[in-house]
Amino acid sequence: MSTLASIERHPHALAVLGSALAPGGKPSHAYLFHGPPGAGKAAAARAFAAELLAEGAENPAGVRDRAERETHPDLTWVRASGASEMRRSDIDEPVVAAAARRPFESSKRVFVIEGADTMNAEAANRMLKTLEEPASYVHLVLLTDRPEQVLPTISSRCLAVRFDAPTEAELEQQLGARGIAPEVAQACARLALGDANRALAMAAGSGAQQRANAERFARCARHNKLSDQPWLALINLAQTLAVETEERLNAEAKVEAESLPKRERNKYEKDAKADAHRTWRRLRNATLDEGLRLAGLWYRDLACMVDGAPELIYAVDRREQLDADAAGANSHRLRDAIALVDAARESLAIYPDDQLQLEALAYRLARTLS
Repeated sequence: MSTLASIERHPHALAVLGSALAPGGKPSHAYLFHGPPGAGKAAAARAFAAELLAEGAENPAGVRDRAERETHPDLTWVRASGASEMRRSDIDEPVVAAAARRPFESSKRVFVIEGADTMNAEAANRMLKTLEEPASYVHLVLLTDRPEQVLPTISSRCLAVRFDAPTEAELEQQLGARGIAPEVAQACARLALGDANRALAMAAGSGAQQRANAERFARCARHNKLSDQPWLALINLAQTLAVETEERLNAEAKVEAESLPKRERNKYEKDAKADAHRTWRRLRNATLDEGLRLAGLWYRDLACMVDGAPELIYAVDRREQLDADAAGANSHRLRDAIALVDAARESLAIYPDDQLQLEALAYRLARTLS
């Protein structure tokens, strides 16, 4: 049974990929899956890869299962090891060298590259060589949330496949199916801005605590009550999540190193440790950015309340708190506060002194809103 049913809500993608897999279909050597975060590009890539690898297999169901779990030997999934970019080493051996080798058990080899827009110049140039002259059995699927950031020399050699963001109603339905209360599901669907992964995290994962921390940060600044240093909760959560991920990656690398020849272990563990630390930085920055995004949306909801448009608020499960914060507020100053939050998000992406920046932001917000 085909796994492409999982992308039925993306008619454009289903039409392009379905025709490639139909009897007599000819899949392209390279695709560019583009669309907003959480639109389902990665899930679609797994499903498409599973179908390509299952073609002609004696046990297609088993092949699909391994492809979905990313354990099939002819499926390579590439993620950036750099803190903010994909480097040449991410592409050289996993893609360029591997693409020159015949498949292990399938008639095809599939390479999925996440974050194609983050490839630096060296990585892009290496990828270009494979895109220009791929072997007949090679199929590449590039994923991006920002197609405009993908180098034209890369995107022009790929067949573009569009993925649309889920509607609020679709996100609400997905969350409701997981037992999330209707009002919370509606709020998370709105606050996620079309990102299904973000909506689920806010409703049932660490995102719920992150949301609470962000709202407390915004509210404390609104009422000029900063003695408890509400920015620390945002920083501590980001640190905890990043450290847990780094430790897990290091543990997995240690197990993998034990299977290597002794002379290769030290280099492997050193490289893996460096990659894990870059992941730590990337995740920490992303978590802090998400916290500030939610703080900005709190002020956006307050502006809606002050302007007499409560039906437009996102945090529908926080009406009582929004009512309290909106009392005596000025919508122009709230918009100034949103601009301050946006500027801080941009600054955090460049300068790593997050505690100093968040503390300074809190006091600027308090002055602006008092």
